[in-house]
Amino acid sequence: MRKIVAQLFVSVDGVMEAPEEWHFPYYNEQMGEAFAKLLAQADTMLLGRATYEIFADSWPHRGSDVPFADQLNTMPKLVASTTLAEVRWQNSTLIRGNVADELTKRKQQAGKNMAISGSPTLVRSLLRDGVLDELQLLVHPVVLGSGRRLFEDEKAATPLQLADSITFSTGVVSLTYQPA
Repeated sequence: MRKIVAQLFVSVDGVMEAPEEWHFPYYNEQMGEAFAKLLAQADTMLLGRATYEIFADSWPHRGSDVPFADQLNTMPKLVASTTLAEVRWQNSTLIRGNVADELTKRKQQAGKNMAISGSPTLVRSLLRDGVLDELQLLVHPVVLGSGRRLFEDEKAATPLQLADSITFSTGVVSLTYQPA
């Protein structure tokens, strides 16, 4: 059975917003390998609307010399959105209905994992609905103080089990959780 695996950049105080403003000083070969591993184990990217729009504005314009560009541009992408009318990035499909039901069906199909990068609203929804199989948090050693947090408005406890942890040389800690 396929899994849905999310990999997210987060600060020590839980901020996910605008990683392009704080993430890159901590990026190194180990982090690149973690993302490469996520993509190698996946044959589909799963994105929420906002992350899709950011990626679709950027990745199609990057050449083969940019790491991950060819893979991201050619792999199938599922976009969960209630507001988009269409998706234009190559190999993208819009999911407009019940995302949890659609992804539960797709998990039963043959294939590799479905990978999520970013997309905090989608990740929270899938975790709440019991559809997310793995949550990889790349916790950066920085306190941002303000910004949108991964779990701002959760009302119910969601128990998780730590499946793996790795400390990168930059101080980033990769924590892999699965539903308990």
